[in-house]
Amino acid sequence: MSGLDKLKSVLKSIQDAPELENDALEGLTESEREMVDTLYRENLLSEALDFLEDMDTEEEWNQLLQKMTVSKKRRFPFLKPLLKYAAIFVGLLAIGYIAYQSQNIKPEIPISETAIKLRMGGDEVKVIEEGERQQIISTSGKVLGVQNGNKISYRSDSEMNELVYNELEIPFGKIFDVELSDGTLVHLNSGTKMRYPVKFMNNGKREVFIEGEAYFKVTKDKAHPFVVHAEEVAVEVLGTEFNISSYKEDAEIKTVLVEGSVSMSNSLIPSDNIVLVPGKKGAWNKASYATTSEDVDVTQYTGWIKGELVFKNTSFSAMAKKLERSYNVTIKNNNSLLGDKILNAHFHVNIESIEDVMRSIGEIYAFEYTIKEGNITID
Repeated sequence: MSGLDKLKSVLKSIQDAPELENDALEGLTESEREMVDTLYRENLLSEALDFLEDMDTEEEWNQLLQKMTVSKKRRFPFLKPLLKYAAIFVGLLAIGYIAYQSQNIKPEIPISETAIKLRMGGDEVKVIEEGERQQIISTSGKVLGVQNGNKISYRSDSEMNELVYNELEIPFGKIFDVELSDGTLVHLNSGTKMRYPVKFMNNGKREVFIEGEAYFKVTKDKAHPFVVHAEEVAVEVLGTEFNISSYKEDAEIKTVLVEGSVSMSNSLIPSDNIVLVPGKKGAWNKASYATTSEDVDVTQYTGWIKGELVFKNTSFSAMAKKLERSYNVTIKNNNSLLGDKILNAHFHVNIESIEDVMRSIGEIYAFEYTIKEGNITID
């Protein structure tokens, strides 16, 4: 008698029994004994027999048993309560199969915090390796663009007929470029996230969302204004070059205009709208909700694109935030006098190491510090 036939026979023999005797389970495997015991206690013997009668071959049964062979400790704690609501034996097999699958799924390799990540919808996250060349393909298999080194370029002719977003996340210590489907070029600074359509549609505005810092060279299109959203602030342009900084830890969201003109508004006070001209910086204060503008040296705000860090009349506390992002380090400052010290400095991340930077600042204002595995402690 095959194992399947034996199990059917056992189920039939105990279907009306007042108690389940061990002798009735003789000849069954341990897995089959566990299954019969559970079915008996949950009054599912009839459903089980109906299911088994539809099973044609011993091979089918052995395949299901193999999938359900998981430890008693793992399977039954959640199997029993679920069976109370099960109407058919299929539920038991499905649960066993899921338990089997959960044991055999390969654990996901955690993505490094220092990796550039491209989120393409749902839970799919693609790691972007610097210097590589590859196609950017949607979850449905459509070619959206191509990565060439430290730049992703999206196609204007991709087969997309609906608004679908990607999100690119740049870690500390790296910068990356994105060319959007309309030809707009975006330089993304360290510690920045940008969410954007893989292809702009022919109606409405061209809208992107940013957290961090980016420099935009916007392709002109009068029919489709370009809007950058940064928390409550919106910067709208037709075609221009500007820098926007909107890190969560900063007190202000700042826009510096290089070419053209932009309007800067916020959702909390819509009437508080300013228009910037080249050389102007607009700033929206997160606490007071006030918008101000002033003349600035734009190189102080755009030098990061070339790896330059320019500080003019900047407190060390503010400098430290940018150094952490640019060099991917943490700075713990226990020197309160240094934190308020106003400094002027110019560094290049591709030339000077963080050790060089700390040494240079120490020559301006003496202090003690240690550097260990990317952690800087100032005393």
